[in-house]
Amino acid sequence: MNAHANDRLVSLDAFRGATIAAMVLVNNPGDWSNAYSQLLHAKWHGWTFTDWIFPFFLFIVGVSMVFSLSRKALDDSQRVSAVLSLWKRALIIFAIGLALNFIPNFSLETLRIPGVLQRIALCIVIAAPLVVYFGWRAWCIAIIAFFVIYAVPMLAVSVVGDDALVAAGRLEPGRDFGAWIDRTLLSGHLWAFSKTWDPEGLWSTLSAVSTLLFGALTGRWLLVDIARSEKTVWMLFFGLLLVWIGAMLDVALMPINKPLWTVSYSVFMAGWALVVFALFYWLIDACEREQVTKRARQWFLPLTIFGMNALFIFAFSSLVAKILGAVKLTAETGVSQSLKALFFAQIQVIGLSPKLASLLYALLFVLAMYGVAWLMWKKRWFFKV
Repeated sequence: MNAHANDRLVSLDAFRGATIAAMVLVNNPGDWSNAYSQLLHAKWHGWTFTDWIFPFFLFIVGVSMVFSLSRKALDDSQRVSAVLSLWKRALIIFAIGLALNFIPNFSLETLRIPGVLQRIALCIVIAAPLVVYFGWRAWCIAIIAFFVIYAVPMLAVSVVGDDALVAAGRLEPGRDFGAWIDRTLLSGHLWAFSKTWDPEGLWSTLSAVSTLLFGALTGRWLLVDIARSEKTVWMLFFGLLLVWIGAMLDVALMPINKPLWTVSYSVFMAGWALVVFALFYWLIDACEREQVTKRARQWFLPLTIFGMNALFIFAFSSLVAKILGAVKLTAETGVSQSLKALFFAQIQVIGLSPKLASLLYALLFVLAMYGVAWLMWKKRWFFKV
């Protein structure tokens, strides 16, 4: 470990902030039917800008986990408590995600159990013992092992699809092995828009753990005692290599697919996360020209502010969005509209195209969340779990 192990990695905060800002943006269009295609997930196979966001979060969790553990200089007697501490954090994150799913219907019978925060929590639970007890070589083996364990049943095990047909390797909505697992174990508690499968389902969490471990490998690399500029070059190289490997796997093994979190998707997105993070790292932490890093930290300060309370902003923005959609007001005409519809109507009267109006609403929502993040940063309120 180098002398920088105890330094705060400002570039990681900024990268995390950019990711949470992007997630708030894509989650809150004024009108889902008029959102730009890059601000929506790919319909099935393939990817868009939106499909970058979740794997970037898991990658960041992996980097952060290694940095956090590096500051504690664990000996053998402390490793159990370190794992338990990470599991406690995962439990809190899972509970927050479940609570958000409980709103606004407040029904245990239809409560969606999977979710974004729930997947992050499960990945932490699985990865924690590996990161705490083993080194980077074991992490590489684990990445491959998770990919194999995930892919073999997805491609070779025959299951009953939601169309009642029995077949193997059908990577179609509701007809893959993972969807069968979800229906078997979580029937009635899946994504409301599909009911027969879930984009954050149980089986695909295995390959998602590999995304987190790619982040852990990156965190370990950042602690190596070499020049930061050299670290940046190698991160860019391996990032582009993973992008290329992911693209090859898209053709040769499984299509890039976010709802299934296929092997190709995990590798491809880890590569992009590494490339984008390397750029943040060089500008903010690694560039030898102090003037560049100083100016970059000023320019990226809003993102850094977002990143220092990312979990809170994600949960709070989700809660606000649910309230805006659930609370309805009745006009004198007798027409009932949600608060969101009323706010969006004020934007529509400007005369923008439907897509621009939808985007403006999302941008204003992000700006409002930044106001909350800025206030918390100004007051030195940092939400930690």
